[in-house]
Amino acid sequence: MKAITYLQFDGKAEEALSYYEKALPATSVKMVRFGAFGQDPNAPLTKEEQNMIMESRIEFSGNILMISDVPPFMQAVTGKVTKGNTVLISIIDADSEMNKQIFEGLSEGGTVIMPISSTPWSASFGMLVDKFGIMWKFNSEASKFLDAFVE
Repeated sequence: MKAITYLQFDGKAEEALSYYEKALPATSVKMVRFGAFGQDPNAPLTKEEQNMIMESRIEFSGNILMISDVPPFMQAVTGKVTKGNTVLISIIDADSEMNKQIFEGLSEGGTVIMPISSTPWSASFGMLVDKFGIMWKFNSEASKFLDAFVE
């Protein structure tokens, strides 16, 4: 079993997919639109909904990030998609150069909270909110740091 990060958008999934593909040096990107399955005559989708991303996956550096849109018909049940700060994506145990490269890509159009730099707990640590409102944290020595605090 695995747990992965899955991001949901309100019609901006394709833009986000393209952005993350570039910023995260993706090795594989796959995508399926809602319209790929034809129409249910009892609940037809609008042209806009058919074009939305039902499911996508980006693979990068042995990791997976999944992205989709939540069309209006689904938001009627799940609630409106809103930007929040209760979830962040943490890139851990990467070398400093990889952290810097990904940090720079994700900071385009976003807000840097803490520039990537050396700290007492990590050779490469930084935080940002990307242009889609997703918070990212980078810690090149996260496992080493946690392992040092054995209870």
